[in-house]
Amino acid sequence: MKKLAQIVEKMHNRVRPLFERGGPLHVFFPIFEAADTFALTPDDVTPGPPHVRDALDMKRTMMFVVIALAPCTLFGIFNAGYLYNTVNQVEGATWITHILRGLRIVLPIIIVSYAVGGFWEVLFALVRKHEINEGFLVTGLLFPLTLPPTIPLWQVAVGISFGVVIGKEIFGGTGFNVLNPALTSRAFLYFAYPAQMSGDNVWAVTDPSTFPQGFTGATSLAVAKAAPAGSDVIAVLRDAGFTFKDMIMGLEPGSIGETSAIAVAIGLVILVVTGIGSWRIIAGGIIGTAATTLLINALPASVRSVAPHLDLPFHYDLVMGGMFFGIVFMATDPVSAAATTPGKWAYGILIGFLTVTIRAFNPAFPAGNMLAILFANVMAPLIDQIVLALHIRQRAAWKGALHRA
Repeated sequence: MKKLAQIVEKMHNRVRPLFERGGPLHVFFPIFEAADTFALTPDDVTPGPPHVRDALDMKRTMMFVVIALAPCTLFGIFNAGYLYNTVNQVEGATWITHILRGLRIVLPIIIVSYAVGGFWEVLFALVRKHEINEGFLVTGLLFPLTLPPTIPLWQVAVGISFGVVIGKEIFGGTGFNVLNPALTSRAFLYFAYPAQMSGDNVWAVTDPSTFPQGFTGATSLAVAKAAPAGSDVIAVLRDAGFTFKDMIMGLEPGSIGETSAIAVAIGLVILVVTGIGSWRIIAGGIIGTAATTLLINALPASVRSVAPHLDLPFHYDLVMGGMFFGIVFMATDPVSAAATTPGKWAYGILIGFLTVTIRAFNPAFPAGNMLAILFANVMAPLIDQIVLALHIRQRAAWKGALHRA
């Protein structure tokens, strides 16, 4: 491995003058720099103090997030193939068959996301003459995982273009965006093409020769929202084939990466152990979900009987509709989230509160998590500003008391 690294380093050093200022290919230096820092540890150091020595640069930090997303990606591939083979009644289908079919469905979506989004990243880097932003390593994978497996590829291209250009690059690129780029992409598709992105029903991929009219499989959240007045929502879910155990496993219709709570939990452990994701935001999101659900469960029985989904327990709300996935991977985006320690708690609680509230009382947005996180993104600077103002006021009062003493 060391010899291979030395060979790669020699190759890069040999061609480096071509891309540096004055070289014939200097316009494409951002592309060379991206490949160089991806393959080798950067040798750049700060010209003056303070100095921070760390083996992780931005690219490697983002790679940890990609690794954390791997369980959701792999399970999403399996689930897409499993649903296809089940709906199309493929005889003799095995787990290998599910994976191979899932790869044919999911891999093109991921490839288009990276290719089109990467094109915009490189274009803006060349025009602005700065380094290629590493954040797209995550956005390019996170966005496809929020999509249904039947999404047309051209809509994937349009969505990621909107998220990268409008959601991030016009603000200055990675580190300057107000909103999460992946969620911005999904929100654009949600409002522009609701037929393909509807939260009520997510299409299972079908064979047109077998099912010419297509097949629609309701998600667990859609079943709960459609429960008739006066019914037991848990029984309705169970009769539709959605037990709590099944929802934790994730073998059900839904967006590619959001259905399995187990896969999301593995990613959560990776993010928290490596320190990449804020455990305070995740814990705040869970607390906000639990507290709001308990308040709604305490509403008068006459109200809850009209809308049985108001009886959903907290742990059901957490694993339905991509909420757990959103809290772990979307809410913890360090750029668009709150930065102060108390602010992270408030930010996470706000997301949990808004998600459950939207689900309970707004029939137009059955999932709610996407809008809740985007709203919290907008509120994050204000949350941090309030925290800092309170801290300054507290420090001033303490200093005044100390001076009087």
